[in-house]
Amino acid sequence: MRLSIRHTTTYRYEHPARRIVQAMRLWPAPCEHQQVADWQVRVGGRLLKPRSTDGFGNAEATLGLEGPVEELVVSVQGQVVTGDTHGVVRGTREPLPPMYFLTTSPLTEPGEQVGALLGSLPADRGEGVAAAHALMSAVRDRIAFQTEETHAETTAEEALAHGRGVCQDHAHAMIAVARQSGVPARFVSGYLWTDSESESPASHAWCELFLGALGWVGFDPANGVCPTDAYVRIAVGRDGRDAAPIRGLREGGAVESLEVTVRVAQALQQTQSQQQ
Repeated sequence: MRLSIRHTTTYRYEHPARRIVQAMRLWPAPCEHQQVADWQVRVGGRLLKPRSTDGFGNAEATLGLEGPVEELVVSVQGQVVTGDTHGVVRGTREPLPPMYFLTTSPLTEPGEQVGALLGSLPADRGEGVAAAHALMSAVRDRIAFQTEETHAETTAEEALAHGRGVCQDHAHAMIAVARQSGVPARFVSGYLWTDSESESPASHAWCELFLGALGWVGFDPANGVCPTDAYVRIAVGRDGRDAAPIRGLREGGAVESLEVTVRVAQALQQTQSQQQ
């Protein structure tokens, strides 16, 4: 599938910011199931290219701006050709051994809620893929999908206690429980194409578990499926902080407003070829 992506993030400041520093992970890496046909990131209309690779293998650029800054627009536009490998991830850059992803992180720190969910899983859930699917279903049952109930810093424990959240919360909960059961797990940020091609106020997130001979396998507990060719994989990390598309600091700009729009569609080139 050939997917076209437009992702715009607009920051506005009631009082101009004196200085802004942002780390951006907005570039998809080619692998067996995705090839980048075209990709451009622009900040304030100027083209930005990745200048380094972080410790997780993600392409990254750090941007510093001197103010006064009243508005900052980060736009992503590109096309990616994807394939369906039933969630199995192959051909990625892996600077870290899988066992590293048994390490806990601030947003996946286990506690009473994570322990309770692990204890509630059926004893006969099997191993490997079967056990991961059972965990994915349990997370989806425990956290109802509902927007505006959590935020970027909500932990797995908090989301499980609240019982409501978004895709990031589902991913954090599944990662936390998987690690507690001895399975390496990591967070993935990216994009998802659905039948509806309307704009969305957010990108997407899911997780990957390391399952022996299969290697890394993706699971999207928010939708109850393994990633297909409708998914575009951007960055990975221990949790949402590590894989966030944009994270930054500012000096001044006391009141900040944020507007995000994401549109993922089948590329026109593909649609035309299918109609011929």
